[in-house]
Formats: sequence, structure tokens, C-alpha cells
Amino acid sequence: MSRYRIDPMPASADPSLLTALEKIETATLGHVRLTGMVDRGIRALDPRQPACAGVAVTLALPAMCSTLMHHAVSLLRPGDMLIVDRLGDDRFACPGGAVARAAKMAGAAGVVIDGPVTDLAEILAEGLPVWSRGPAQLTTRRLELGGTLNRPVSCGGVPVLPGDIVLGDASGVVVMPADEAAAEAEAGLAREGRVARTMDRLAAGERLGDITGVNARIADLTDPKDPKK
Repeated sequence: MSRYRIDPMPASADPSLLTALEKIETATLGHVRLTGMVDRGIRALDPRQPACAGVAVTLALPAMCSTLMHHAVSLLRPGDMLIVDRLGDDRFACPGGAVARAAKMAGAAGVVIDGPVTDLAEILAEGLPVWSRGPAQLTTRRLELGGTLNRPVSCGGVPVLPGDIVLGDASGVVVMPADEAAAEAEAGLAREGRVARTMDRLAAGERLGDITGVNARIADLTDPKDPKK
């Protein structure tokens, strides 16, 4: 039996869709979506790194092995987001500086890994957006233990299929089916516009409870005989 199960690369997304999603905060989607929210323990390596969106290229790696990682980054294209399932391991760090450089030079949008990374300074210097469970000094090796590429995986408690659309920023990572992404982008941009108007009204001195209407609602729902009113 083959040690590796490798399926074709997923279809690329419309670059304009990815650009639109990058204007939306993951927290904006968090107001309305209940699925696709990657565990908050998987965090941006650099909170200042820009938001990015990409097409999920899915990789599952055995604990100690990085062989298939090296193959996967050799296939990455502009707009791809590499999603790495470490199959429950949280000790062995992968990727490091060389993988980050290869992914960056391929034009990858970023990497989301359900485990640690190494060579933190080198990854940050490359400027590749990475979400992980933090740094570690114990690293993977090229042991040819197998793995899967572009097969279903799990990342941060979320099932991810190759071709899903992934959005990541300083608040976290959201995964959504490709056929939902355009509607989410349109609705999300509208919500971002409403938030911007709220921020302007706050800057002008209005109270948040007045803007959202909750002050009036609480007044309506409070017993007028209540001495605390």
C-alpha cells in the first residue's frame, strides 16, 4: 500500500474574490457564521501581519515527518493557503524558515498549521502570514512516513476540504465552502460599512447604547417602579 495519498490541486479562486474577503475581518464573519471557526489556540505568528484569503491546499503529516511538506510547497501557486493537519501532534515543529521561503516565493497566501512552527525569526523575516500553535525547538525530519495531500483534513477542530476558502487575520482563521464565499464577501463588506458608520458616530460623541438601540430597549423593559431605574 502506498504511503502517500495525493489528489490533484484544487481549482484556484477568482483573485477579486480573495481581495474582497481580505477587506473583511474574521470577527465580522464571527457575528453571523457558526461553522468554520478554527480553534483560537491557532494564532497569527505576527498580530500585525495583514489579513489574507486563499484557497485551501490540505496536507496531513505524521508527527515526526516533513517529507510531504517539502513536496506540497513545491506545488503551491499564488493565492493558495496551505492548511496543515498534524494528526494530533503538538511537539514536532513544521514548517521552518526554508519552507516559509519556498511558500513565499511560490506566492502562497499563507500557512495555517494545527501545531507548532520553528525558526520563528526566519519565518517573520520572510513575511509569510502564518497561523500556528506557537514556536517549538523540536523539529520534524524527512522520514518518508507518509501523509495525504489535497484530501479532507481537520485543522483546529474544523473539517477542511481542498478548495475551501480560508480567511485569516489577527483575530483568527475562518474556513468556508467555496460556493459560500462570494455571498459572505458581499454581506461582509456591507457589515463592515455599518461598523465604520458606528465608529464615526462614536467619534462624534454618541453613546453606543443609543446607536445600537439597546438603551431604548432596556428603558422599555425596565419596571418604572424599580427604584434602581
